[in-house]
Amino acid sequence: MNDITHPLSPQDSLVTLMIAVSASDENVRTAELVKIESAVNNLPIFGTYDADRIRVMSTLVFDLFEQEDGLDALFGLIRDNLPERLFETAYALACDVAAADGTLREAELRLLEEIRYELNIDRLHAAAIERGARARHLSE
Repeated sequence: MNDITHPLSPQDSLVTLMIAVSASDENVRTAELVKIESAVNNLPIFGTYDADRIRVMSTLVFDLFEQEDGLDALFGLIRDNLPERLFETAYALACDVAAADGTLREAELRLLEEIRYELNIDRLHAAAIERGARARHLSE
């Protein structure tokens, strides 16, 4: 899939990571989709982003997940197209999607761990990001 004629924008990269976290447990939940849509519609980083690209990025993620080395290919695309200054933003968005339905599943936890590793997120920063996501998504 590295023969994409148009590289991903940084925003595309953020969206692909959010979709990947949602799809990691093979069950995309409504709360996760709402979280992705809300992030794209409300966060400044997505101010000029065409929300219709979410569907294109979803197709990309699902196509990659069907390949044997699809996750590696996904991270290759992310590293090639996401500026380092947005790595923590990417991790924060991924954590928010994982926490959106109130339950962190094993597949989501493994993917978050992989994202931390691939994006070289400092352990202390990751813990703070995770705690913030948990606090935002607590129910009574």
